[in-house]
Amino acid sequence: MLAFVIGVVIIAIGLAVSIGLHEIGHLVPAKLFKVKVTQYMIGFGPTIWSRRGGETEYGVKAIPLGGYISMIGMFPPAKGERAKADSTGFFRGLVQDARDSSSESITPGDEHRAFYRLPVWKRIIVMLGGPLMNLVLAVVLFGVLLMGFGIAQPSTTIASVNECVLPATSERQTCEPGDPAAPGAEAGLRAGDRIVSVDGTPIRTWAESSAIIREHPDEPIAMLVERDGAETEVTVTPALSERFAVDENGVVETDAAGEPVTVKVGFVGIAPASETVRQPATAVLPMVGENVAGVAGIIVNLPQRMVDVWNAAFGPDERDPNGPLSVVGVGRLGGEIASIDEIPLASKAAGLVGILASLNVALFVFNLIPLLPLDGGHIAGALWEAIRRGFAKLFRRPDPGPVDLAKLMPITLGVVVILGSMSALLIYADIVKPVTLL
Repeated sequence: MLAFVIGVVIIAIGLAVSIGLHEIGHLVPAKLFKVKVTQYMIGFGPTIWSRRGGETEYGVKAIPLGGYISMIGMFPPAKGERAKADSTGFFRGLVQDARDSSSESITPGDEHRAFYRLPVWKRIIVMLGGPLMNLVLAVVLFGVLLMGFGIAQPSTTIASVNECVLPATSERQTCEPGDPAAPGAEAGLRAGDRIVSVDGTPIRTWAESSAIIREHPDEPIAMLVERDGAETEVTVTPALSERFAVDENGVVETDAAGEPVTVKVGFVGIAPASETVRQPATAVLPMVGENVAGVAGIIVNLPQRMVDVWNAAFGPDERDPNGPLSVVGVGRLGGEIASIDEIPLASKAAGLVGILASLNVALFVFNLIPLLPLDGGHIAGALWEAIRRGFAKLFRRPDPGPVDLAKLMPITLGVVVILGSMSALLIYADIVKPVTLL
């Protein structure tokens, strides 16, 4: 139980640090560009602790689900437009409240330090600084994971030897009298043997030996193995076996009717031992790219993913282990990794580092969604302003001025409600039907 709690605490601290550095990614360029920043906060809700440094209040709030910095003058003043008390007054009120709050944040003498007065490129840098900080953190953490700890991959050492041959369509998992003996066991292969060559071809990876074996069903081939420090050659005849066909990602292929596709290949009946191998620096960025693409795929399919989470939380369906998680679910996975007794401490540390690296990738991608109140919404607004002003200059029209993002407050409210509802659903699902490693 203590190990589980320690794992949860490590993830919580790592998440808080990631959020804090995200906000520093906004804070530093904002101050460099002379924007007045009144608050730097980690969390939301009531303030637990704060301290003022110069013109900025730094603090921690009670709900650790994000963070923010407060810059004066986020929105430009209205051009003479005021809220109207009519049937649409609520939404007009939202817009005007945002403008009034922005205007009230500008103290006399600081008008030139308002955020909306920055050139477009500076606003983009300020808003992009947070997500980029998470991307840098992800690269660093994946670098530690791949280059420092390494990743588990199949070795050329045999971990187990099957006693018999069972077709892929068999419902049994154990051998019974009358089942044909597995070729590996029949040839005398043993757990612990390291494969040196197959059919005269030197073997560097398990995939190389598997490829040769699959291509030689019912054909005797020589296999040289290292056993107890000495090399031993055995002759093995791969059996013609029915296996599930898999794609390049290891996913079982299906036909038009949705049934698994099977293929006939050579089969020996041996499984590889796993080994942890440190990766070169060149493997880090591709790993980050794969994670970015994976998170982007989840976000693109988020409506269906949330339906699946709902069906799992309130029905008999199982949770998708590759689906979205709340901070509760992520913390639980960290606790489970820390509490697994069968793996060494280094593997536990690597697992926790991997979770934090993936979290920072998720923060990077999620914050770039072009919707307010996310960073991507402010970036999209700045880009739209640049386009409008560029066309006005091109066609020698009057400068249209800054884009009034306050007009999007009703949509922003809707986004906040949706994000809050999704967070509540994920937290509930992670409590009643969590994704688990054990």
